[in-house]
Amino acid sequence: MATYKEKVGTAVINYAGNYPAALDGQLWYDSTAKSFKYQYPNVTTAGSWATGGTLNTGRDQTMGAGDKTAALAFGGGYPAKTETEKYNGATWTEVNNLNTGRRNAAGFGTQTAAICAGGLDPTLAIVESWNNTCWSEVNDLNTARSAAKGVGTTTEGLVYGGYTSTNVAVNESWNGSAWTEVADMNTARASLGGAGTQTAALAFNGGPQANVGGAIYTTESWNGSAWTALSSPSNTNTAAEAEGSSGSQTSAIIFGGSIYASSGPNARTELWNGSAWTETTDLNSGRAGLGSGSGGNNTSAIGFGGSSNTTATEVFTGAGVPIGAWSTGGNLNTARSALGSAGIQTAALGFGGTTPPVSALTEAYNGTNWTEVNDLNSARNFLGGAGTQTSALAFGGNGNTGVTESWNNTCWSEVADLNTGRDQLGSAGADNTSALAFGGQGAITAVTESWNGSAWTEVADLNLAREGLGGTGIATAALAISGSADPGLTPNVELWNGSSWTEVANVNTQRLRVAGAGTTTSALAFGGGPPNTAVTEQWNGSAWTEVADLSTARNALGGAGTQTAALAFAGNTGSVSAVTEEWSSSSDVIKTLTD
Repeated sequence: MATYKEKVGTAVINYAGNYPAALDGQLWYDSTAKSFKYQYPNVTTAGSWATGGTLNTGRDQTMGAGDKTAALAFGGGYPAKTETEKYNGATWTEVNNLNTGRRNAAGFGTQTAAICAGGLDPTLAIVESWNNTCWSEVNDLNTARSAAKGVGTTTEGLVYGGYTSTNVAVNESWNGSAWTEVADMNTARASLGGAGTQTAALAFNGGPQANVGGAIYTTESWNGSAWTALSSPSNTNTAAEAEGSSGSQTSAIIFGGSIYASSGPNARTELWNGSAWTETTDLNSGRAGLGSGSGGNNTSAIGFGGSSNTTATEVFTGAGVPIGAWSTGGNLNTARSALGSAGIQTAALGFGGTTPPVSALTEAYNGTNWTEVNDLNSARNFLGGAGTQTSALAFGGNGNTGVTESWNNTCWSEVADLNTGRDQLGSAGADNTSALAFGGQGAITAVTESWNGSAWTEVADLNLAREGLGGTGIATAALAISGSADPGLTPNVELWNGSSWTEVANVNTQRLRVAGAGTTTSALAFGGGPPNTAVTEQWNGSAWTEVADLSTARNALGGAGTQTAALAFAGNTGSVSAVTEEWSSSSDVIKTLTD
């Protein structure tokens, strides 16, 4: 490494630790670590799928319209259903049914103005139009068929491909009152993907041609009068049928489906940028015959229903969106796992845990380094923690103890015990006068207790008893995250409003001994196991989205901070760890300059 003399100048700042106000690309000398550092923008480009609200009626081969914040699901299932549901970005609501039950039809439009054309059973030419209140029959397709693709609006639409007694290339244009046959696709295909408008559309993938056989990878482009078969690299990476798809001619997405000559549904996702397909993050659950909104693009999409008549809904946040990053912080003085934690990223407290043996050690973090401070009075692991670096609470722990201690920034004092002693419990709280303890293990419990600064009071139980759950928030507004219930791991998340628990959207990855940070409307969940994971998920008040992983996979770790500035420290990686990581939602990370 270059010497300080060689590097120092007006552009280099001499700073003890990480420079708190660094700009992207700014260089400074860290006199604590004795190294040169700079701020570096780290933009994660992979998209991610997050769990949304569940349909009221599970179905496959369903149809859809709209986008991930305002979608419409209609028909599907076997026997064919008429049910129609509206999505508001969080929950599905049943509305007026189709007049004719069907599956595997062409659906397109918006949540308030949609078309359902053709479908099964039997093979239909019937078309219905949705006006945000009810479905009305309009003029039939010229060619009855199922498994066609539709794009456009209720006044300017296109339906192409599909299946009669064989795959067809038939293409029909809709003007709001009648269907007109226009130029056929180059390749007959059914159960195909598509995107776009009446005058600028795409067709891709689909079932193999009945008279040829083999997979269909090709992409075709429609200009309002003719289809053009695009040359490689415009082929999809994976040939499949019965996929979800949406977008425009220049920005599209395809996901799920059934891979040709392969068993079972798949989860793969590909993005179209106007010239080529790129693979990105898979769906959380593989499925075929799923519905999709027609109004998305390669950065925003929704998929719902599908194989085995699932009710599952997933929403996609796309490539190029900054989703944060973890960077290395200062190591603890003593490696450990199963510790309690409190505070924020720049002022945290870690206490107790397994070194081994079971420990009473307490350390304080200043944003750069950990310092040993006064120990707990009672050594223990798997304890709950709440509060700040200067005003914290430690409660419960191994041996199903109810012991509670209060921290005043100098020392720990024993105060009133929990009513129900337990370990591996969830915790939340603002300081040593206000906290919440929930779940845990003696026998796996749902018990919740609230601390008022002098005593614990039992309040409403969790809906699901569990241990090893994560927690974040305050005594009147908390989240209970994942954990282990009987008989195993659960993805369930519950929201506490000060008087009762309500089930909200599940995490994408269920885990035990997960860490949490933030509030009930803006939180992170990270780490956990088994097996040890680095997965980090971000909560926006209605759904969880996977973001950048921890650098070190681990469970039983400490967590502190907010959704935008969190701290992950210690934990079990197979052995006890001292590693500390800092989360920045801006995606900026601190790099060390090396030769």
